[in-house]
Amino acid sequence: MYNEIDLSTIEAGQDPPLQEPERQYYFMAKCRRYVKAESERLGRVLTAAVITFGCQMNARDSEKLSGILESAGYELTDNEEADFVIYNTCTVRDNANQKVYGRLGHINSLKKKNPHMKVALCGCMMQEQSVIEKIQKSYRFVDLIFGTHNIFKFAELLANMYEAEGMIVDIWQDTDRIVEELPSQRKYAFKSGINIMFGCNNFCSYCIVPYVRGRERSREPEDILQEIRRLAADGVVEIMLLGQNVNSYGKNLKNPISFARLLQECEKIEGIQRIRFMTSHPKDLSDELIQVMKESSKICRHLHLPLQSGSTRILEAMNRRYTKEQYLALADRIRREIPDISITTDIIVGFPGETPEDVDETIDVVKKVAYDNAFTFIYSKRTGTPAAAMEGQVRDEVVKEGFDRLLKVVQDTARERVARLEGQTMDALVEEVNEQDPDFLTGRLSNNTIVHFRGDKSLIGTIVPVCLKECHGFYYIGEMQ
Repeated sequence: MYNEIDLSTIEAGQDPPLQEPERQYYFMAKCRRYVKAESERLGRVLTAAVITFGCQMNARDSEKLSGILESAGYELTDNEEADFVIYNTCTVRDNANQKVYGRLGHINSLKKKNPHMKVALCGCMMQEQSVIEKIQKSYRFVDLIFGTHNIFKFAELLANMYEAEGMIVDIWQDTDRIVEELPSQRKYAFKSGINIMFGCNNFCSYCIVPYVRGRERSREPEDILQEIRRLAADGVVEIMLLGQNVNSYGKNLKNPISFARLLQECEKIEGIQRIRFMTSHPKDLSDELIQVMKESSKICRHLHLPLQSGSTRILEAMNRRYTKEQYLALADRIRREIPDISITTDIIVGFPGETPEDVDETIDVVKKVAYDNAFTFIYSKRTGTPAAAMEGQVRDEVVKEGFDRLLKVVQDTARERVARLEGQTMDALVEEVNEQDPDFLTGRLSNNTIVHFRGDKSLIGTIVPVCLKECHGFYYIGEMQ
C-alpha cells in the first residue's frame, strides 16, 4: 500500500484522518515539513540512526521505523552521532537493559555537543514501568519513549516530538490492534521478515515477553499473503515468518487456520524460493507441520526448537508444558520424517532450583538430539516474572560450572553434526561480501549453515550451488560450482 502513496499530495494542514494507516501517512507528510525546515536551518540533510537490540521481531520493527524516518525526509545512517537516534530495545535478559543504559550515557555526551539532536527509546524494555521511571529520573535528555503495542504510531509521535517541549512518553499496556501497511526499509533487498502474529500466551515462568508484548494476536492470512506477494514482486526470494510461537498462529482468528496451512499458501507465491520461520514451541508443534515441511521444496531444512532444560522437573517449574521424554520423542519424529533437517535450540542454565543432576539431564538431551547449534544462556532474573520470586536461586559458581560443562558438549556435538556435509554440493543464498576477505562471498544454506566462497558481489541475492570443501566448526569454506 505504501508504495502507492505520494506524501506530497497529502494536505498536512487539515485534521488528521481517524483510520489507520492513513492517519500515519498524514503525520509522515507533516514530519516531512519539520525535517525539511530543520535541514534548511542547518544547511544539510538531517540524519537518523535506528539501533536494534534483541530478536528478529525487533529487527523487523526497526525496518519499519527506518522506513518511516526515510519517508519523513531523514537520511539513514549507522552512526550514533546522527541528528536523530532511536534505540529499539530488548528486555529478555537484564544485560540487554544494561547495554541500553550504557549507550544512553554515551549519547548524553553527544547531545551536549549537539543540542538539536533528538533521542528516542522504544521496544520491549519500555513496557516496564520501573524502566520508564528510571529514564524520567536519570536520563531526562531523552525526547521520546514508546513501547511495543503502538510502534505503528511512530510518525504521529515523531510529529508530536517536534511540536512539544520536554519528554514524550506514550506507553500502551495492551492492544488488539494490528497496523502493518507502513513504510519499511529492508536491510536486505532479497530477503525479508514478515510478522504473522504478535504477543505470547505461554507465560513461561522465567520470561518477560508476554508482559511486554501482550497476548497473542494473529494477522489475517490474506494480509500476510498479500504482503509476501508485494515482496516477491520487489525481488525478495527468501521470507521469514515471525512470531513468538508460530505454532499458535491462527487459533484466535474469526476463521481459524493452522500455521501449516499458512505455509502451504505461502509456497504457492511465485518468486519466493525459500521460506523460514521463527520460533516454534515444542508443546504444540503438530504432525501436520512436520508433513508440510517434509513435502515442501521451499520450506528451509531448519527448525529452531527451544528446549530450555532437559530436566522434566525444571521444565515443570518453567511452565514449559512438556517433559523431557515428550521433547525427545518429538525430535526423533522430526529427524525420522526429515532426515536432512537442521535442529537448533535455546538452553537456559541456572534456573532456580536447578542442580548439577538437572544439567546432566540437559546434556543427555543434547547428545541424543545432536543439535546443529544451541544458544546457551545463563538464567537472567527478570523482575515481574514468577521465577524471580522462586526460592533456590543458584549460586554463580554452580551456574558457571554447569554452563561450561553444557557448552563443551554443545560445541562438540554441533561440530560433528555440521561436519557431516563436507564434500557435498548444496545451494546457498548469497547474502553479502565476506567481512574478513572482500574476495569471498558469504552464503547461507537451506539448513542455516554459513559458507564462505570466492565469487563476485553481483551474485548477492541469488542462489548458487557451492561445494562444501572444508568444515571449520560451525561454517564452511566452499567453492562455487
